[in-house]
Amino acid sequence: MIGIVGVGHGKFGKMPEIPVQDLCIQPVLEALDDAHLQLEDIDVVVIGTSPEYHVQRSIGGIVAEHLGLNPKPVFLTEAACASGSAALYLACSLLNSDIAETACVIGVQKMSELSTAEILGLMGRVGDVQWESIFGTTFPGYYALLARRHFAEFGTTSEHLAMISVKNHQYGAENPKALFKGKKDVTIEKVLSSKMVANPLKVYDCCANADGAAALILQKEEKISSDVEQPIWLIGMGMASAPMSVLTRDSLTEIVSTRLAARQAYEMANIRPKDIDLAEVHDCFTIAELIAYEDLGFCEKGKGKDFVENEENTYYGTIPVNLDGGLKAKGHPVGATGISMVYSVVKQLRGEAPAFQVQDCKMALTHNIGGIGQYCYVNILGNERPSIK
Repeated sequence: MIGIVGVGHGKFGKMPEIPVQDLCIQPVLEALDDAHLQLEDIDVVVIGTSPEYHVQRSIGGIVAEHLGLNPKPVFLTEAACASGSAALYLACSLLNSDIAETACVIGVQKMSELSTAEILGLMGRVGDVQWESIFGTTFPGYYALLARRHFAEFGTTSEHLAMISVKNHQYGAENPKALFKGKKDVTIEKVLSSKMVANPLKVYDCCANADGAAALILQKEEKISSDVEQPIWLIGMGMASAPMSVLTRDSLTEIVSTRLAARQAYEMANIRPKDIDLAEVHDCFTIAELIAYEDLGFCEKGKGKDFVENEENTYYGTIPVNLDGGLKAKGHPVGATGISMVYSVVKQLRGEAPAFQVQDCKMALTHNIGGIGQYCYVNILGNERPSIK
């Protein structure tokens, strides 16, 4: 069994003056202090990032050097917006294979080195470049296709999506790490009247680019010191992929990789969706969060809108979702997002959330998508060690 013994998180925001390697310093040192460990205790470093956003190539090398982690082995993982979760998955594999006992996992991204137009161009190529990108696809455009199809099949509306945006901004306003900390003026009317990006998605349906980093310290159970008061256990993990070509998929109202990854994670943890006390899901767009409710089994297919209307996704609902503000309000430094999600649920499972602490939180889920579901990672974490292998 693998435990998370330390977590650290930097502020998400626009920080053009800070080099990418400097973004990692505070989160890593914070995570080590949290774990009562030193740099020399780390056996392996795994860094999740999407390299094309950086001027510096092969950033794993410069991050390790800057942090004083040489000559430890360093791995760099890339799975688009799920790069951080890919790093976590690899780190767990290394620990389970007895190659290492203690791993430092870093998710980092510096997006302010590129213009918005350049970022849109990069993200537009997350689909099939040969057959789709040539027609001018964009990241918002792809998710707009999913939204319009969901509207047509299930009666979902822009108002439902606006309710998700308002919820996430409400929670993100209280998150000291969030890009939009303190922004409490987001209303349904403001979301619906904001500028159209890709019909039906408007500005307030879309997450914001950001710079930032987060870090985790993982250890094998037998290595965990008694100084660690509350290890958080990784009790279920799932990963699945989907075709690069979005328009050749069987359905535009689901992310099939989410369904498959969630099934793996639930089976490994030996639980059902209703056992989840808290979830962090990938809300790059509001429609992505709504579809995730259905694909993760929080509600039936086509009932995402009812899940929203009945406020089941709120702090007071059956499964609170994105109480840290999600990508929508926290910001989305793509390589850091998956690790940031884990940081948030670890804090909740320890009873240390800065705001909106879920009472008696024992089981939490993270859901991190790369691209338009080309990659999906689902993790289930608990604060009690289960009696399973």
